[in-house]
Amino acid sequence: MSTSRLAAPDAPLRAGLEEVADGVFAYVQRVGGWCVNNAGLLVEPDRVTVVDTVATEARAHALRATVAQLTAAEPKLLVNTHFHGDHTFGNAIVGGPGATVVAHERARTEMAAAGLGLTGLFPAVQWGGIDVMLPNVTYTDRLTLHLGDRTAELLHLGPAHTTGDTVVWLPGERVLFAGDVLMRGCTPFTLMGSVAGSLAAIEQLRALGPRVVVGGHGPVSGPEVLDETAGYLRWVQRLADGGRAAGLSPLETAREAGFAEYGDWLDRERLLGNLHRAYAEAAGGPLGEPLDAVAVFREMVEFHGRPPECFA
Repeated sequence: MSTSRLAAPDAPLRAGLEEVADGVFAYVQRVGGWCVNNAGLLVEPDRVTVVDTVATEARAHALRATVAQLTAAEPKLLVNTHFHGDHTFGNAIVGGPGATVVAHERARTEMAAAGLGLTGLFPAVQWGGIDVMLPNVTYTDRLTLHLGDRTAELLHLGPAHTTGDTVVWLPGERVLFAGDVLMRGCTPFTLMGSVAGSLAAIEQLRALGPRVVVGGHGPVSGPEVLDETAGYLRWVQRLADGGRAAGLSPLETAREAGFAEYGDWLDRERLLGNLHRAYAEAAGGPLGEPLDAVAVFREMVEFHGRPPECFA
């Protein structure tokens, strides 16, 4: 294994590769905030599997070109960790029309329902010629990919970041591609998933014993991201309990609370969305029940004082 970095073809996109195990690469887009995600490349002698794509046409072409620097094999097998467009809009460009795209069954449903809606939240982004390419293989609980001598386990751990998350676990290498369930230095976002469900998923991931964690955003990390993320989510639950007891709305609670030790994490305005989810769960709502994400996003803008920064 090496820790070499390879510059992406388009330097302004600020992406690079980190080889985290033999033939296993994290494609890290910096700085990792809204719509600037990470991907994974599993390279075999005669094939390459891509874990997540990217948000824009330019970024998708850069990812595709980076794959070509590593292997002559075409990226015909893609795994989407969840439905959000920053992880899926590049499917057709990276994989091409004949690619096999694998995701959880709920992710496919959610992707079809969302369409290109993400683009409306960030109209200043140069999205380019993107389209929605739905998964054509789905699973329910777990699916094993046999990639030559490598085994990749696709696991659905219940509602967490969304209701249809997939994590990709490489047991031989002890490398975890966690999607947005874990993101080092980046504020979790459970508005479309579950705070309690995320905590339960973290304990299942802890039991795997990962050596390396590639989150959906932010830098590559070790298992310490499990404790860091769990600590934040428990703090959100405590804020929600206190706010509800005091008769405060999620917005009022967020304004009173500040950000504590999490103020230097990316996209800290997500606290408000997380509080809305925690309030719903504390009131007895089922994990992952739909909330009005558009209305909450508008309230996040009010809380933040401006639209969230997106550098995609």
